[in-house]
Amino acid sequence: MINLWLGVPASGLAAVAGATALVTAAGRVAAGCVALVAAGLGAILTTINASHRMNQAAAAANAYLEIQTAARQAREIDLSSWSIDEARAALAELTARRGEQNKTAEPPSRRAYQRGKANVEGGGQTYAVDEPDAQSGAR
Repeated sequence: MINLWLGVPASGLAAVAGATALVTAAGRVAAGCVALVAAGLGAILTTINASHRMNQAAAAANAYLEIQTAARQAREIDLSSWSIDEARAALAELTARRGEQNKTAEPPSRRAYQRGKANVEGGGQTYAVDEPDAQSGAR
């Protein structure tokens, strides 16, 4: 989204600057100012690199969902048949996966953190299986 908010005005301003410079010699100062603004927006867009960051965030989210799914399946399907040692080994493996993901994932922006927090607190990320007393009594 930020690509559009910065990219479209930058392109438009560059076009205006080019047209102004070509139409009249007196418009050179205005064209130069508009070109500088367009270049500044382009520099911000390049620095932010929003599309790359979005792809990284999506990959990290998918990795966390995979870990969450594996943990849920282990708890709901396998845990009752595992020995203590098998359960601890599975927990250690899940914890290691989460730790590796935490090392490589970029921290969320303050705005993204606040939105995520509001989503969780508003019940947007609850599942019946996660509720106390959901299936077999207390957790």
